[in-house]
Amino acid sequence: MRASNFSISDTLCAGILAVCVAAPASAQDFSISSERLANIEEPLATEIAGVTIEAAGVVDARLDYDLEGMFDDEDVIDPGVIGNFSVNASTQLGNRWDVGVAYFGQYENGRGVSGYTDNIAGFISGAYGTVLAGEVMNLVREETRRVRGIGNADLRFDDALGAAQNWGGGYVGQFGPSRLSALVDEDGNYDVGFVYERPSGKAGYRYAARFTDAPFVAADGITQFDSNALTGTFEYMYSRSILNVGAGYELLQAGPIDAQRWFVSGGWQRQWGAFTTSVEGHFGEIEGQAEKSGAFGLSYGFARGLSLNLGVNHSDAQVEVGGVQILDEAETSATTSVRFGF
Repeated sequence: MRASNFSISDTLCAGILAVCVAAPASAQDFSISSERLANIEEPLATEIAGVTIEAAGVVDARLDYDLEGMFDDEDVIDPGVIGNFSVNASTQLGNRWDVGVAYFGQYENGRGVSGYTDNIAGFISGAYGTVLAGEVMNLVREETRRVRGIGNADLRFDDALGAAQNWGGGYVGQFGPSRLSALVDEDGNYDVGFVYERPSGKAGYRYAARFTDAPFVAADGITQFDSNALTGTFEYMYSRSILNVGAGYELLQAGPIDAQRWFVSGGWQRQWGAFTTSVEGHFGEIEGQAEKSGAFGLSYGFARGLSLNLGVNHSDAQVEVGGVQILDEAETSATTSVRFGF
């Protein structure tokens, strides 16, 4: 599996608040990865020799604080920078199909990570949706997930543990207020999702469901589980507020070990003028052993594309079943950053 695990940037609030209409999926109306440092600005676009090229990017200069390390006389401040960009090139054939390539690259230095990763997929779009081939492992997850927290909020464990492998094929189709997505990876693992979204009165409602059949490598780095997970989300959107909840059930199997997992997550976010804030929480259990996390996010927009961001995140899960350490995480951190999207 390639190191790349990042996506073509998704539009955070606009994509959630927009009303679904009866139209085919556009060439760029998908996300093929899970990178949470997203660009909410419209991409720059131009046409060269009949090929439409769209480009967008984000630069984020940050300071990460290990709040638990403050009590252990450790080095608790870690400066870093993340820069990413996406490029989509597409053209329309004589039969009105759009064909193209989507590429995403990211450089990160900090938080124990240093280096460049990338992500690529080719696609064909028509009246019945978009077919993709490439690094599509997060396609369905991005279609069906709860809206992300604001600023540098990062809620842990808010997903099935099993995940598809890097390379494969996928599909996304928009049919009125309903949206279908699916993928099959190079090893035969699969992921399917369904979303229904439309307004009612002065509010908007979004329902999503997803089934995942994929592997999960435990925290010991050795044991691989077969995961079957069913997850769902609900979102209520009114004015400048979004309230959402997600829940899931997952069965993990490895040899003689069968572990059942369930979880529920929830969040609220609201825009107050130039400020936007979010609060999220998560609780789950694997064979009676708890997994917990919480996240607070705050963003202040100085100007178009320029913002100051804050995130405070906590996670705690030590889960061992049948002598295998499935989850092993305990962290409380804060992140501040200045972000510019273009």
